[in-house]
Amino acid sequence: SYVPIIPINSAISTSTQVPDEFDRNVPRICGVCGDKATGFHFNAMTCEGCKGFFRRSMKRKASFTCPFNGSCTITKDNRRHCQACRLKRCLDIGMMKEFILTDEEVQRKKELIQRRKVEEAQREVQKPQLSEEQRSIIDTLVDAHHKTYDDSYSDFSRFRPPVREGPVTRSASRAASLHSLSDASSNSFSHSPESGDRKMNLSNMLMMYQEQGLNSSPDSKEDEGTGLSMLPHLADLVSYSIQKVIGFAKTIPGFRELTAEDQIALLKSSAIEVIMLRSNQSFSLEDMSWSCGGPEFKYCVNDVTKAGHTLELLEPLVKFQVGLKKLNLHEEEHVLLMAICLLSPDRPGVQDHERVEALQDRLSEVLQAYIRAHHPGGCLLYAKMIQKLADLRSLNEEHSKQYRSLSFQPEHSMQLTPLVLEVFGGQVT
Repeated sequence: SYVPIIPINSAISTSTQVPDEFDRNVPRICGVCGDKATGFHFNAMTCEGCKGFFRRSMKRKASFTCPFNGSCTITKDNRRHCQACRLKRCLDIGMMKEFILTDEEVQRKKELIQRRKVEEAQREVQKPQLSEEQRSIIDTLVDAHHKTYDDSYSDFSRFRPPVREGPVTRSASRAASLHSLSDASSNSFSHSPESGDRKMNLSNMLMMYQEQGLNSSPDSKEDEGTGLSMLPHLADLVSYSIQKVIGFAKTIPGFRELTAEDQIALLKSSAIEVIMLRSNQSFSLEDMSWSCGGPEFKYCVNDVTKAGHTLELLEPLVKFQVGLKKLNLHEEEHVLLMAICLLSPDRPGVQDHERVEALQDRLSEVLQAYIRAHHPGGCLLYAKMIQKLADLRSLNEEHSKQYRSLSFQPEHSMQLTPLVLEVFGGQVT
């Protein structure tokens, strides 16, 4: 039903139910004089003038006499000429004196409105607010994500093409879909100047991820005939994603102040986890696949098995993607989770644990503050998000196990990029 927008002073003297059949698309015209109506007053659609006239007439118990024949036509211009016919018209269209509040009721309503205003103002003041510094951190991370994640996936056409030949393996038929690497896209496939130095080479990291995925498994005999046809394409995709993870990491407040050794240790050990988090943006719950543009770049479990991955990784990865998607995270929460994941002080090879932990703690505080301020009812959300980081550790371990198995096969490891080999192959000490 239509709820009229009435000024506060008007609402004080108005208490009426709006007819269900009211059509909000029809122009609102006063039923008494034809002027522009402001809403339903005393049970009828009227203008402010006729509303006030009716209220005054009823409260004064006025008695009017028509100087003419009692059938004057009331218009906006002549409505003051004949009060008798104007009042008669008010009653004819259904205006009722029972809807008029007494002076005491009017006063109580005024006080109620004022009290509600004060309470609303107090709630607004007491509402959790982000500090300027926290807001700045979030803005920085969101901007960095936009710059390192191209949701048009236009660069995917520059990878070695996907080849989906060979029989469907048991791994593919058992799992609904998988390709967490699919959405790790960003601005350009070419190496950025920053990633030129060996220590920050994300392409090697990506390459190593693909090697890991090629390890042997109970399904390996099934896959022998496929020649891991998707490995070159997915290796390029992972390598590309590593570059973008590096670009994102460099913008995290405090990251570049860490020693080069600690930056490298954090990137190498967390890259695959951050890629899995990033990939959730392209993951679809409808068909359990990662859609990165056209049909050619839509990835399911079958595609990933053709790059050497097995269900030991794929099944928990799909489960992880589903669970993360169902949290319905805001973009701000998503980028903070990626940054918190990357700045984990217990990563292998990290030397200045306290400094890294301080950076992570600050991001955790920002995330909790954001959830309190912008995610009503999200009291358990932070705990669920932290649990996702624990799930990622398990996925990372399985990924490393599969990568090691794959890297012993030269015919497969040679398909990887230098960045993947560096990131996933070099043991951080």
